[in-house]
Amino acid sequence: MITAAALCPWPPLLVRELTGADPVLPELRAACDAAVAAVLAAAPGVVVVAGPGPATERLPADGRLDVAAFGGLPGPSAAAGRPALPPAPGIGAYLLDRAGYAGRRVIWSVSEDEPPGKCARLGADLAGTAERTGLLVLGDGSARRGPKAPGHFDERAAAFDAAVEEAVRAGDLGALLDIDPALARDLMATGRPAWQLLAGALRAGARPEGAGGGPAAPAVDVQYAGDPFGVKYLVASLIPSLS
Repeated sequence: MITAAALCPWPPLLVRELTGADPVLPELRAACDAAVAAVLAAAPGVVVVAGPGPATERLPADGRLDVAAFGGLPGPSAAAGRPALPPAPGIGAYLLDRAGYAGRRVIWSVSEDEPPGKCARLGADLAGTAERTGLLVLGDGSARRGPKAPGHFDERAAAFDAAVEEAVRAGDLGALLDIDPALARDLMATGRPAWQLLAGALRAGARPEGAGGGPAAPAVDVQYAGDPFGVKYLVASLIPSLS
């Protein structure tokens, strides 16, 4: 069962080895640290890390971020002879390392080609054990929010990101599952498959709510929402209403 979940972006500016002594966007870094701390405060027996990657596959649990993937110097994982992770799951492992977490990990990458139903089923499978499980999901919003954004400007980006943020704030798991993969790809929103994995995981163990019997919404705390470089970053803690 999922005891607590965190949603974080995965920009390289979160990594100290890439930004030096003066952090870029320290408030974003602090928000990610707070979201991870909330997951660990729920005393999980294992933490699952999931983020976009070239394929949908389980990755080595001892894998670490290789900062060379961002064009920087070889990172601690390479020096220690540990497997290098794709950048997004690697950022997740980095955030757990920074929090001092030394417990068990399960690490997944999720392909951008994975359809919503399969993302949700993978999330449900990860949540479908009796073990107390923390979930750390990595994903960025649109990268087309302005003329200097990585994907330049797309007038659809603001509405897309606003809908995602509204769904997260409301704990509306159905709305996250309804995100259009084609639109997300057009807008370079890498978080889509991970968001839908998150929704599937939180729905799996949520208690029914009301006469309709649908899953109760999780309690949500959004620690950061912004687009300082034309890319939407969202940080949130989500605590499921367990059945």
